[in-house]
Amino acid sequence: MTQASTIASTREEFAARLYGLRGRYWDTHPFHLRLHSGGCTPPELRRWVANRWYYQLCLTRKNAAIIANCPLPEVRREWTRRLGQQDGPQEGEGGLADWLVLAEAVGLDRAEVLDERHVARGVRFAVDGYLHFCQTRPWTEGVAAALTEMFSPDHMAERVIAWQKHYDWIDPAGYAYFEHRIPDARRDSARTLDVVLDHCVTAEQQRAAVSALAFKCEVLRAMLDAVDYGPETAATAEAAATAEATGTGAATAEAAATAEATGTGAATAETATAPVPAGAGR
Repeated sequence: MTQASTIASTREEFAARLYGLRGRYWDTHPFHLRLHSGGCTPPELRRWVANRWYYQLCLTRKNAAIIANCPLPEVRREWTRRLGQQDGPQEGEGGLADWLVLAEAVGLDRAEVLDERHVARGVRFAVDGYLHFCQTRPWTEGVAAALTEMFSPDHMAERVIAWQKHYDWIDPAGYAYFEHRIPDARRDSARTLDVVLDHCVTAEQQRAAVSALAFKCEVLRAMLDAVDYGPETAATAEAAATAEATGTGAATAEAAATAEATGTGAATAETATAPVPAGAGR
């Protein structure tokens, strides 16, 4: 290790290194570019919303993990506020409740979101990896990973404008999530940056924080890779395995093609392969 690599950056230099990861945020992913330009079909937009639900579910648990790993009461008190933001002070309030309203606004049934039938395997893998990271790494790295909040408010504001322009079939009630989250993210990101700058003061801590933020950007982009690849979920994978075992592959392939065209996904695949209606599956 060189002498330069053992010298901590100044506060301003460290902040610039964190902001320097802006180009790795997921707003430049091909799927998001298509989503914001009006190039997504209704089934594709619904797939994005259904898969993002799994990420929304993770947030309270990852924030609780950061709190559990943090020895500083002042930081724990600050971070505890996020639990209420997502779960809500009571039933029917908070980020999770708002996301379910968004799901219904784009034409999803609440039950099919809650049972996670549309969640792609790659999305599960990425989100579970992020949760594991926050559970097992030092609390400062979990906080640094949350600094994608620095990049998200403008991106969400652009999303609302783009969706209202290109997808006028979406129920306006669904935009409540973004109306609530955008101001929260602007406030939270400033405080989160201060926490990271205050508590990552050695060169090693600063390198770890930059790496944590880079990792989070990769998690988000990996989610979009899975969403963009197609509606492959545990339910459709199970249907394919059944087809392989029973020799009904051609029928299953036809059902999968129909599902892609119509957005009926797992239900179509199940119908093609199961003589008796199956459960929702995961």
